[in-house]
Parts: sequence; C-alpha cells; structure tokens
Amino acid sequence: MSLDANVRRDALALVDRYPVRRSALLPMLHLVQSIEGKVSPEGIAFCAEILDLTTAEVAAVSSFYTMYTRHSTGKHHIGVCTNTMCGLLGGDAIWDAISADLGAGHDETTEDGMFTLEKIECQAACTHAPVVTIDWEYIDDATVAMVRDFVGKLQRGEEVHATRGPVIRSLKDTERTIAGFEDGLENAPTIDAKMLAGLDAAKAAGTMLPESQV
Repeated sequence: MSLDANVRRDALALVDRYPVRRSALLPMLHLVQSIEGKVSPEGIAFCAEILDLTTAEVAAVSSFYTMYTRHSTGKHHIGVCTNTMCGLLGGDAIWDAISADLGAGHDETTEDGMFTLEKIECQAACTHAPVVTIDWEYIDDATVAMVRDFVGKLQRGEEVHATRGPVIRSLKDTERTIAGFEDGLENAPTIDAKMLAGLDAAKAAGTMLPESQV
C-alpha cells in the first residue's frame, strides 16, 4: 500500500498535536511502518516533506531507534528478552526453541512471512521475567510451552490475548496504535498484583510520601 492521501491526512493530524512540527517525527515513522511494515526510502521522503526536514535527518532518527526497521517484517513480531534476568530465568531457552521451530534467527523473518524474530535487550517488565512480546504485547512469566502455544494459535488464525494486555492483532495494527491513533483496546488489563507488590508493601509499612511531596 502506498503512502496515499489517507496516510497524508493522518500524518498531518499528528503534526497538529505538537507545538514544534518536527516533534511529530517519531509517531509519523510508526505510522509509516503501519502501512509499509518498514521505513522505506519512500517513507523517509514522505516524513521529510511533511515536517520540512531533510531526508538525512529523518534517516538518522529512523536508524537510531531499534523499533524502526529498514527491511520488511512479518505479519507478527516476536521479541524475546535475553538480557540477564530474563535470560537466566528462561529467556535463552525460549529463544533457542522458537528460533529452531521457526527456522529464523535474530532480525530474520520466516519463509512464509508470518513472523519476524528479535532478541530484545530489555522489555521493561522484569517483574514478570522471562518476558516475550508479540507485536509488542506482553507474554509474562513465559515458558517455551507457552510461547509455542501462542505461535501455534497465530499460525492457525486463532484469537490470542496477551497475558497482560489486549488481543494480539498484527505488527502493523500495533504500529498504528503506537503512532497515537485510537484502537478501542484501552480497557485491556495492563497491570496486576505482582507489579503493585512494592507499592502495596510501602503502603502497608506507612512509608508513602505525603501527597504534597509527590
């Protein structure tokens, strides 16, 4: 799908949200990825034109952040955290199993175009280590069996819900959400008792800061 008039309309809507025009670049790159599945030279030129930037400036940003890619991705993105805590608690085993099952390595896409795999340095959810994301939705306290089950369901076209989050749609759908457009999934659960344990302990111990200091 080309970056047509509808995409331009959405891009201009993003620009209107910011007092400085170039501040819309990050969400606009996600918008481009929601259409193309990557940031192509056409996408870079599109952003540069709308934001009055050079293509070099846009390319510099898109190549700096790891959530932007310059090559085509699969329908679904699987990110396996292999940083210290997740790796030791099972992340490495999950990566080895899923990579072998799907026949793809880091930053590679399966032959059928269904999945792109990525080793992630941190998913910012260490409370639930080991953590895997599918299309950036969390699979908490993951095991090899759990991830294989999720992958199998997606391969069969079955509905899959994140363990702490909404239904898993596709990478392009998630990219549009990240760009800042409503997806109707705002009421999905995002936090649980395990994540609130420290806060609850502080409340029970009476060590909370007075509201005036928060």
